[in-house]
Amino acid sequence: MKKIGFIGAYDKTDFILYIAKFLITMGKTVLFIDTTITQKAKYVVPVINPTTTYFTEFESIDVAVGFKKLEEIKEYLGLENDEKINYDYVFIDVDSPEVFNNFKMTEANLNYFVTSFDLYSLKKGLEILSGVETTTKMKKVLFSKEINQDDDEYLNFLSLRYKIEWDKDRIYFPLEQGDQSVIIENQRVAKIKIRNLSNQYKDSLLTMVSQISENQDYGELKKIMRSIEKGV
Repeated sequence: MKKIGFIGAYDKTDFILYIAKFLITMGKTVLFIDTTITQKAKYVVPVINPTTTYFTEFESIDVAVGFKKLEEIKEYLGLENDEKINYDYVFIDVDSPEVFNNFKMTEANLNYFVTSFDLYSLKKGLEILSGVETTTKMKKVLFSKEINQDDDEYLNFLSLRYKIEWDKDRIYFPLEQGDQSVIIENQRVAKIKIRNLSNQYKDSLLTMVSQISENQDYGELKKIMRSIEKGV
């Protein structure tokens, strides 16, 4: 099992589902745990009768909502604390210091810090890391209208007092290129579709999938993307 953290106050639900769709298409098993305060997955992932904590399945992705500790997940699945969760990948959407600690995100295989550059997303996102005592490696996932070095340097400045070791590579997702309209339409029809997303958005998804899957051949990933676009 590989534990992947998506850390931040910025909305991450939809693009996490898109990444999970790639891995599912590759024959992997994925559990997506939405631990966030807003629990957006509760509203955009179809479910017949949601309860306080529950599992559901969406296009072969298992989605868990309402759980605040890994032990709660194991109890729900009927596992002992020393047993491992039987998934290839566990994606954890985190927006609070408590959950970051509860899920021991400093031990994750990968942690992505996801933000745009409005002050709420930046400062609230970094606040999640306020209690981290061990220097933790993070990859930046930046939602921005354009690539701006000043914005990145401002994030670096704000994060100076936190125990973060930033990866040198940054992943940019575009704002204001029509992707949000595509995402909203996908929510309405309850489908994970990437065909009409912008090329930059899809390229950034591919980059993240390549990293998470330990740099699988990029050409093969492009083929998988085409099959998802065709609905195969």
